[in-house]
Amino acid sequence: MPPAAATNLGYTPPDGGWGWAIVVGAFISIGFSYAFPKSLTIYFKDIQEYFAVSYSEIAWVSSVMLASMYAAGPVSSILVNRYGSRPVVMVGGVLVSTGMVLASFGTAIIHLYLCIGVIGGFGLAFNLQPALTIIGTYFQVKRPLANGLAMTGSPVVLFTLAPLNQFLLDSFGWRGSFLILGGIVLNCCVAGSLMRPVNKKALKKPEKTEPPECNGGAAEEAATVDTITQSDNLTEENQKESKSQGCVNRFIDISLFKHRGFLIYLIGNVVMFFGFFAPVVFLAPCAKHKGIDEYSAAFLLSIFALADMFIRPTTGFIGNTKWIRPRIQYFFSFAVSYNGVCHLLFPLASEYTGLVVYAVFFGFAFGMLSALLFEVLMDLVGAHRFSSAVGLVTIIECGPVLLGPPLSGALVDIFGDYKYMYYACGVFMLVPGIFFFIMHYFNYRRLDKERGQIVAVDVRTCEEAVELKTNPDDKAAHDTDE
Repeated sequence: MPPAAATNLGYTPPDGGWGWAIVVGAFISIGFSYAFPKSLTIYFKDIQEYFAVSYSEIAWVSSVMLASMYAAGPVSSILVNRYGSRPVVMVGGVLVSTGMVLASFGTAIIHLYLCIGVIGGFGLAFNLQPALTIIGTYFQVKRPLANGLAMTGSPVVLFTLAPLNQFLLDSFGWRGSFLILGGIVLNCCVAGSLMRPVNKKALKKPEKTEPPECNGGAAEEAATVDTITQSDNLTEENQKESKSQGCVNRFIDISLFKHRGFLIYLIGNVVMFFGFFAPVVFLAPCAKHKGIDEYSAAFLLSIFALADMFIRPTTGFIGNTKWIRPRIQYFFSFAVSYNGVCHLLFPLASEYTGLVVYAVFFGFAFGMLSALLFEVLMDLVGAHRFSSAVGLVTIIECGPVLLGPPLSGALVDIFGDYKYMYYACGVFMLVPGIFFFIMHYFNYRRLDKERGQIVAVDVRTCEEAVELKTNPDDKAAHDTDE
């Protein structure tokens, strides 16, 4: 698991300047990507009554949208690698707007699945991945802080959309609201216009003519040397196989499936995402089920978003400190476990006051996890492989993202109570949290051992180089012997 700090991008990221405009664009783009499916839950009860469908059937609207957003990850990654972030984000904004406008004319629930779920979901994918990827090209030292600020867009947009959607629903109905939302989401095109590619030539690192110092060998440089050495020893058959893999890796890096840290992240996330979105999707419907009025139920989402809004930049700031950054995976493990504990304690919230307390603590938990979700992946694989890593992760995660809310809705249909759904989500979050703690403990130990071996090899190589340089006669004799 190579450390992200040693990633050699070939240039020095500016860590500021136009990068903060990039953060603003990512703030808007990521905000709509994550908040939009959650905010649409305000319309669920009216749509459910209009089409006479069950809880699990209406839950498929947000579920298909989120699953499409994740399933389109590899497509988005390929387009970003080919054309850059700016045009992909702008196309994504147009797609989401088109999906919402078409959904306003829907005559069956299947139309909402296709328009909001599939078309809108693909548009959100074209907003999410490019925004996450371009931050890694502008920031390295301040990257956790930049990611935390950009991820704050989700609660800010949700905090705004939750009461706005309730107002639009009361004023124009769900059809008119979808038309208006189709126009609002075009702001993603404005966000995409800010995403100017980084000028790598102007920031290119000067080539070193001197060999690296003996006490300053980086892990990635040693890995590069090992790669070159191995490539010299390839047989003709292996070289052909390497060329074919290179054609695939030009679009998306499948060699990540051999990356230890990536596999740990992927396994834990697949389980985690079964319980990640459902508690947010059913928060307002659960409050209405308990007899709470519609505006108070919608206000729970605003409270949740306010807590989420506060904790995300705070998490980014904490994650950027010298105490947390070297072991940021533990911080992520705590955030996952904290979410699980919140859901397991949800049944204690029997009245509106309890739901408000739950919304606050869940907002903190969800915000911590969301602020770290992609930062820890970039920490594991490095910024140069992050676009491919996001694409591979999201296409695999689309299964639990798709099935999570409908399965949770089925539990509500079976038991007639939301607490069993929250119990299940708590287990799905707590188990991977414990898994992350254990696996990263052994992974960090393994990484420290590998770093020690690399340093020892570098020191020995440098000592031999110094010895040959100080004894040219020995070097000549050595060359003659060869």
